Amino acid sequence: MKKMKELIVSAIDSGTVIDHIPAKSVMQVVRILGLEDFENTILIGTNFDSKKLEKKGIIKVKGKFFKPEIINKIALVAPQATLTIIENYDVKDKTVVEVPEDIIGLVKCANPKCISNHEEITTEFKVVNKTNGLKLKCHFCEKTFGQEDMRIV
Repeated sequence: MKKMKELIVSAIDSGTVIDHIPAKSVMQVVRILGLEDFENTILIGTNFDSKKLEKKGIIKVKGKFFKPEIINKIALVAPQATLTIIENYDVKDKTVVEVPEDIIGLVKCANPKCISNHEEITTEFKVVNKTNGLKLKCHFCEKTFGQEDMRIV
């Protein structure tokens, strides 16, 4: 018996594909990328079956290529996401996003008493754990917190 294949998401001719996003983080990635007001074609899918993540999401953005500092933000909420650059329906580049060692100006401190939440200063964090849950340590108050307490700036 012939196995049926189903095309779930259509191809784009040029742009960016972000795949392997944890299903719960898809809308957060949409906000990080600022796609709410983007006028080109955007395909957003979530709750697809995944061997790695159980449920994953995918975002395809036609005619848009993102700067590295935006991609770093994606890595904070979707550390296993893959980023694919498409030109003329061909894959030009495919990478796994990486959480940088230092996070500067991307996240707010979870400590409400931290000076960074009361003064006009750029937040700075050291990544202290990338495996078994992302952990960041604030440069100013030295509090360590996990991904569940992270608030993207």
